[in-house]
Amino acid sequence: MAVFVALGAFLMTLAGGWTAQRVTDRRHLVLGLAGGLMLGVVGLDLLPEALRAADREIFGVPAALLLFVAGFLLAHLVERTLAARQAAHGGDEHDHHRVPEVGLTAAGAMVGHSAMDGVAIGAAFQVGGGMGTAVALAVIAHDFADGFNTFTITSLYGNARRRALGMLLADACAPLVGALSTVFFHIPEPVLGGYLGLFGGVLLYLAAAEILPEAHHEHPARSTLLCTVAGAAFIWLVVGISG
Repeated sequence: MAVFVALGAFLMTLAGGWTAQRVTDRRHLVLGLAGGLMLGVVGLDLLPEALRAADREIFGVPAALLLFVAGFLLAHLVERTLAARQAAHGGDEHDHHRVPEVGLTAAGAMVGHSAMDGVAIGAAFQVGGGMGTAVALAVIAHDFADGFNTFTITSLYGNARRRALGMLLADACAPLVGALSTVFFHIPEPVLGGYLGLFGGVLLYLAAAEILPEAHHEHPARSTLLCTVAGAAFIWLVVGISG
């Protein structure tokens, strides 16, 4: 049953990526929506789940929040290091489109997150059918945003369409692999919570420091801002329904 549900996540991820590549003439709106979706996923879904799963504190601060900050700083460090390396080879340090490794790294993190979504589906169905159904609905709805964001992020940093489609396919397959893996092993809940916190920090950095500024760079329009708000509101709606 878990693998069958993961197949729905596979199709929804592809649908999200297809939508992202079909609206290239409204690129600023796509980026604005992607930023809102990522903000919503981090603040309304990943962080609450991370705080619930990884409930221990380190020097008075929840471990999940420490890892969240670490993920943000890690993404910043990777992006700056790659940009500086590009500048050393004669490129423009501020030209993010010439640092395709950033896009591939971010998309790779999305693939890892989607695999964990599959693990979550499998684990939930081991607990019970009702829990499995609730988690499955949340994952399938979120995977539209995952596919949308994976294609958008990979393309944003100057990767060829072939690479973007390859990362999209990997992201779509990841929930299936994750669901299958639960037959063989179980990830401790604190470890899962820590991972979600770290991944949330990476996503927030990409949304706030890269995608949203790029969305408003050439088209500082009110419609772009509305797309960002709509993306965050959509995730809120999904979390509310699935909760």
